[in-house]
Amino acid sequence: MVDEKRYWLDKPGSVDKVTRSVYAICGLLFLGDLFYSKHPHFEVEAWFGFYGIYGFVACVLLVLAAKGLRRVLKRDEDYYDR
Repeated sequence: MVDEKRYWLDKPGSVDKVTRSVYAICGLLFLGDLFYSKHPHFEVEAWFGFYGIYGFVACVLLVLAAKGLRRVLKRDEDYYDR
């Protein structure tokens, strides 16, 4: 058997560490909203965590819109072979 090079993401638990790290960074950035002065143009922008929540909701809506658009634009597997 040939010795294959093993990367650090191949080790058990490494992906979990990366996932936990991303969650921790997101949580710290969300809490960081407490520590700076806001100058909102609209009142809703002054709410705690507004931009984080707004970005999350926008991404979810983009994914749902893409799924709906896929149903409209999808072609059969043999579309170009006919």
